[in-house]
Amino acid sequence: MDSYVLGFQDLDKTKRMVVGGKGANLGELSKIEGIRVPDGFCISTEAFKRIIGEIPSIGDSLDQLSLLKAEDRDKIGKLSGEIRSAIEGRAIPEDILEDITHLLSSRLGEENAYAIRSSATAEDLPTASFAGQHDTYLNIIGKKAILAHISKCWASLFTERAVTYRLQNGFDHRRVHLSVVVQQMVFPQAAGILFTADPVTSNRKVSSIDAGFGLGEALVSGLVNADIYKVRDGELIEKKVSTKKLAIHALNDGGTKELAIEPERQNRQALTDEQILQLARMGRKIEEHFGCPQDIEWCLVGDEFYLVQSRPITTLFPIPEANDQDNHVYVSVGHQQMMTDPMKPLGISLFQLTALRPMYKAGGRLFVDVTNNLTSPAGREMLLDGMGKHDPLIKDALTTIIERRDFIKSSPDDKKEQSSIKNNKGASSSEFHPQIENDPKIASDLIEMNQASIDALKRNIQTKSGPELLDFIQEDVQELKRILFDPRSSAVIMAAIGASTWLNENIEKWLGEKGAADTLSQSVPNNITSEMGLALLDVADVIRPHPEVVEYIQHVKDDDFLDELVKLKGGQEARDAIYAYLDKYGMRCAGEIDITRPRWREKPTTLVPLILGNIKNFAPSAGGQKFEQGRQAALKKEQELLERLKQLPDGEQKAERTKQMISLVRNFIGYREYPKYGIVGRYFVYKQALLKEAERLVRANVIQEKEDIYYLTFEELRDVVRTYKLDYQLISKRKDEHALYEKLTPPRVITSDGEIIAGAYKRDNLPAGAIVGLPVSSGVVEGRARVVLNVEDAVLEEGDILVTAFTDPSWTPLFVSIKGLVTEVGGLMTHGAVIAREYGLPAVVGVEHATRRIKDGQRIRVHGTEGYVEIL
Repeated sequence: MDSYVLGFQDLDKTKRMVVGGKGANLGELSKIEGIRVPDGFCISTEAFKRIIGEIPSIGDSLDQLSLLKAEDRDKIGKLSGEIRSAIEGRAIPEDILEDITHLLSSRLGEENAYAIRSSATAEDLPTASFAGQHDTYLNIIGKKAILAHISKCWASLFTERAVTYRLQNGFDHRRVHLSVVVQQMVFPQAAGILFTADPVTSNRKVSSIDAGFGLGEALVSGLVNADIYKVRDGELIEKKVSTKKLAIHALNDGGTKELAIEPERQNRQALTDEQILQLARMGRKIEEHFGCPQDIEWCLVGDEFYLVQSRPITTLFPIPEANDQDNHVYVSVGHQQMMTDPMKPLGISLFQLTALRPMYKAGGRLFVDVTNNLTSPAGREMLLDGMGKHDPLIKDALTTIIERRDFIKSSPDDKKEQSSIKNNKGASSSEFHPQIENDPKIASDLIEMNQASIDALKRNIQTKSGPELLDFIQEDVQELKRILFDPRSSAVIMAAIGASTWLNENIEKWLGEKGAADTLSQSVPNNITSEMGLALLDVADVIRPHPEVVEYIQHVKDDDFLDELVKLKGGQEARDAIYAYLDKYGMRCAGEIDITRPRWREKPTTLVPLILGNIKNFAPSAGGQKFEQGRQAALKKEQELLERLKQLPDGEQKAERTKQMISLVRNFIGYREYPKYGIVGRYFVYKQALLKEAERLVRANVIQEKEDIYYLTFEELRDVVRTYKLDYQLISKRKDEHALYEKLTPPRVITSDGEIIAGAYKRDNLPAGAIVGLPVSSGVVEGRARVVLNVEDAVLEEGDILVTAFTDPSWTPLFVSIKGLVTEVGGLMTHGAVIAREYGLPAVVGVEHATRRIKDGQRIRVHGTEGYVEIL
């Protein structure tokens, strides 16, 4: 037999490009001892290529298809229909026909019924399942019908849904080929799908089975609700029996039909408990063979299970790697750093070097193992308190794990420690005492020390190259950590947070007013991030009087546009203003904890829409006026609160203590934003030096482009710089992995079982339809929602409400234009919350799926004091 037709026994995972993902997986399944697979064969992709090659019009049609976008539905429909007609109208070549006929008559029997299914080369991949994109035909009987449906399967590569799926996922139409699976039909009394990891929670130790009567098509097509059974460690732990009114059965003369199920059978289990456990055991065996969780199609015929497909589950988030088999709980670093996008290997490894405690990789993100914190009451209390400030949804998820009591075991001295906590409890914020003197010079000195250290780094790194450069950076990271974790720095930040909490709790208790510290935090000194937003208003002031410059920058696309500015009237002043801004803030960018992300200095076009927005939306000197307005609002609020407090019993003492706390907040809260500025400032110096080294590697033909070093870890880069040797396939593999990771949504909390624990807000007395989040900056505001997923795409007008996934400091220049903020990620002391309070913007953060639930242009009301959003 030649390569056009191959029996399942001739197939394995190495034949993916010959028979597609479905065919290769059936070959693998057939080889597993104890697993029954209905017999069959595959018509290879070579046959498909030959058919396509013999149709003259196909080339032009594919050229036109490749130019379309997923939104071009009418054009996709017309072109794909023409291609399908051409394929179905083409006769199967005689030699391929002979191979098919020979196998049917000699081994399988032409009179038998067959399932005829498409199997694409880009299908059942770890990165994309293509599930349901290509056609399947059941109960096909007779040679003529079989051949006609083989042609239909080939044509199904160009259904509108398949073409659109490829466009959305970046697959080249010309590089995806189709094999056809011809498999003997079995006629089951029950069928369904077995997931060897729970598709809802992602728990790898829980198998989930969907089951219904008749053929599995009734479940796949959504005609009936399935029974759902869940199995863990050989035990049936959950069972939901659905009412099943319909089943699809095969007809004697071919095809299928929907039939009603007798009322007395509708609520029966499709599988017995014993069959459920047997199927789960088979699933574990198959999973072990393939090496990853599987999505398996099964049929029950009499007492025998037949498996007709197995594919990887593509939607699971990877589990951080542990060195043991113990239970672990991991918390997302990205949700605390306002960076939930995947990081490249160089960015991950450098951030790991910077951290005080170990961080674990999964799906291009970083996680911290908090298991030890959860084993004791003291550790739990400290962790939950911290997470409550960072992200209450993380706190709630961790609380769920603690309440289960079976996943994390308490330490032996648990009771003794619990008693100690009870005895020492009572150090509430009402008795808060800062561990540092209330002297604004402390914050200023810390800032000066950090800047002097970065200046020294810039001088010293100039002389380093080769392996010496990598060693120098690793040593300098220790200096970065020394500055970052300086006890005085932590004391300043904790004093500010403690004073803010004290003010909010006590002002609400004494005067019934929520969120008082928010107004008192406006326009404080030393807030490098809020200064950055106002400074871009000053840049707009320089450019605004020069129409030629404004006109020119409206059309710039290249990042070297600043070189051309000097030719225009006012261009030199504009160029100088932008460069001065970049000198101070050019190391910033979206996702700045990842050293590989392009900085504003590298991509200054990022700032152009922001500058143009400032020119359009603001009058001259708006930056200074905004700062002064905030300062006056804070001063007025302070005076008002002190006057009201003095009217209370013990009013003078309350007012005096409150004044001390306000002073702490105003002296220290601005510094909260500085440590990250120091980190990214250092990172940019490292990056510039590493890219120079990368240029040497390009010239030596070790890598193809300097950005390839982003796909190496810091240690791997050190080896490449030392040896000038690299297997370039590693770079290609990492690029593919990163593309996959971009499609994954990272969890806040994940366990070593792979279970994703989702937190929830517990809030009463909210208006109907309210979307709940965390209140972080008080006030109520109404306006037009602007849903922005990428800072470069933001088009805002003054008075809009920004709705986005998360904000980091690079988003701050947008804050000057908006009057409210809604984010999916965040907590009380994360970037967006701090800057929203500084600018006096009502803000609600941690709003699950806000960018999907709120539509761009909708009018919304943001309740920054109570923590919810209403769509008006």
